[in-house]
Amino acid sequence: MKILSVVGARPNFMKIAPIVRAIRAHKGIQHILVHTGQHYDHAMSGSFFKDLGIPKPNINLGIGSGSHAKQTAEIMMAFEHVLMKVKPDVVLVVGDVNSTMACSLVATKLRIAVVHVEAGLRSYDRNMPEEINRLVTDSIADLLFTTSEDADKNLIKEGLPKDRIYFVGNVMIDTLMNNLVAAQRLNILSKFALKKKAFALVTLHRPSNVDSKESLSKIMNAFKVIQNKIPIVFPVHPRTKKNLEKFLSKNELMKMKQMVFIEPLGYLDFLALMNEAKFVITDSGGIQEETTVLGIPCLTVRENTERPITITEGTNTLVGLNTDKIIKESLKILKGQGKKGRRPKFWDGKASTRIIKTLVALHKQGRLLR
Repeated sequence: MKILSVVGARPNFMKIAPIVRAIRAHKGIQHILVHTGQHYDHAMSGSFFKDLGIPKPNINLGIGSGSHAKQTAEIMMAFEHVLMKVKPDVVLVVGDVNSTMACSLVATKLRIAVVHVEAGLRSYDRNMPEEINRLVTDSIADLLFTTSEDADKNLIKEGLPKDRIYFVGNVMIDTLMNNLVAAQRLNILSKFALKKKAFALVTLHRPSNVDSKESLSKIMNAFKVIQNKIPIVFPVHPRTKKNLEKFLSKNELMKMKQMVFIEPLGYLDFLALMNEAKFVITDSGGIQEETTVLGIPCLTVRENTERPITITEGTNTLVGLNTDKIIKESLKILKGQGKKGRRPKFWDGKASTRIIKTLVALHKQGRLLR
């Protein structure tokens, strides 16, 4: 069996790493890794390959940034040439970035089986580009591997056949478990002069949060208050950095004495820091899942989430862009009243093994032919 896997942006790398490892355990699989180049900055992309032990991609399309339409179109044109040359049995895509949807469309048109890992997640907010990517990819994929049972229900409700849906667990958690010990050895607290469970960790990157002065100011106004109670470590995404400098004066930022602004981190460094944090404030989907498994309270600066299991079973709380709510929930955590949660079913580090075992079995049965 010839499997072609696609990565394009930072979240994909954490999802593909354990799948690559599981593929290596099967001698009968030929694997081709394609990087679309949707994220091309070394700190945001290249370092992750090294941290996660992902082999150098067989093919790099080098697409780079651009509008959603331009990026999607360029990926599709370049990827079509790859598929016509390589002729894989299966195209495996992960997550919900533009590369995921674009490559799924091309493979489907060429009658190549599409496998979507992390299928069925829904925020029910079509203003999110990722929601459109998820809906399109799931509607055309031949096999849908899900992280939670609510994702199965979403797919069935949308009319997708049950025999295409497999609840296997969360590959992001496979990566976390594979790397946690290595991260713990990094002595990250000394690097930033921090104390265990005595700081909050922040990540912000979504355009809806950082591209508007009003939205970013609401969040930063909450941080002004919270940093008086506990240091806040903020690895600043390039997009966020540009807008902080654009919307807020240097004087305003300097007044926040316990805000620690640092450069973006590689996977292991960030995992090490997150594991030692008192709590996390984020707008990232994956971090909602990782904090749930680590048992760390998470405040998500969004009005909705495609990962509701992190709220119903995990440590996640939605706070939106409500300055007062961000402050209130942070203070609750500092008083020892943070959400405890539990680990969801199949978030056990074995999801990728289940995925590859299923693909091997279906291939032997001839069910992956189109």
